[in-house]
Amino acid sequence: MAERTLMKGNEVLGEAAIIAGCRFYFGYPITPQNEVPAYFAARMPKVGGTFIQAESEVAAINMVFGAAAAGARAMTSSSSPGISLKMEGISYLSGAELPAVVVNMMRGGPGLGNIAGAQGDYFQAVKGGGHGDYRCIVLAPASVQELADLTVKAFDLADEYRMVVMILGDGFVGQMSEPVVLPEPTGRTFDKSSWALTGAAGRDTHLVASMRLNPEDALEKLNLRLQEKYREVERREVLFEETQAGDAEYLIAGFGLAARIARSAVASLRRAGVRAGLLRPITLWPFPSADLHRAAQGKRKVLVVEMNAGQMVEDVRLAVEGAVPVDFLGRLGGITPQVEEIVERVRSYAGA
Repeated sequence: MAERTLMKGNEVLGEAAIIAGCRFYFGYPITPQNEVPAYFAARMPKVGGTFIQAESEVAAINMVFGAAAAGARAMTSSSSPGISLKMEGISYLSGAELPAVVVNMMRGGPGLGNIAGAQGDYFQAVKGGGHGDYRCIVLAPASVQELADLTVKAFDLADEYRMVVMILGDGFVGQMSEPVVLPEPTGRTFDKSSWALTGAAGRDTHLVASMRLNPEDALEKLNLRLQEKYREVERREVLFEETQAGDAEYLIAGFGLAARIARSAVASLRRAGVRAGLLRPITLWPFPSADLHRAAQGKRKVLVVEMNAGQMVEDVRLAVEGAVPVDFLGRLGGITPQVEEIVERVRSYAGA
């Protein structure tokens, strides 16, 4: 039986990245993810890696650009205001088709907000918080174990598609400690010889850039290629989890910690004789629209539970296409939804 270790989410994130082969981490401190750079500062020298506390979030994301352009596995992490500062660099990485992993342990906002976990950055991550027609693969862990597993997966996805992969965790998953089995390396390898800047001796030069000026349709051709790539990701990389959704009259949808709370509400409702179920998107982009549409068929209502003012609920409504009424329950500013209020809301639908 695999050994289970009690670890904090932010520290598991660092160890899983090292397991995945990340040897370059560039970051800047901000709560609630400060344990991530602290962990890398201690561990990277022991595995022959490089840790740099940059002078700013802007510097950190551009250091990631440089390491990724050389073919290295590189990552950065921050929390909500810091991710906002990284957005220009994320757009540049996307335009240059460079693989990188970016972690956002979300806190309450807007502005500096507070240091409690929240989910107000869904739009920023999923719709593209920077400029231009780009996408990031967005992974939403709901436990420390899933954070470990998805971190390893994130590096493979980044290399496979030459894209930025964002791990979008509400700050609670970074701060909580849970038993975890550290994942094994996947063993996957990716040939980067056709584009990485590794020295041009004996080969043609490579150019890594996000600017396309000549010919005049060069940028359109790049964007068309990117859109085809994104359609392939949508076809192949959708992840979600269902809990007792098949025979449910009422379907709850949520991600991250909100989904964990909703799962407990489903169990409570079932004990009371109310047939509730849960669908939890794991990839927020690509969003499991077709699967949610299928799961919603025949339901009396869909309730979306989030730790924000209502963001994923828009994608749920688009997926359901008006076939089922969609309601929303949200808490703001780092306040978490309570099992009892979810149960009360669903029971009100049933008249129970």
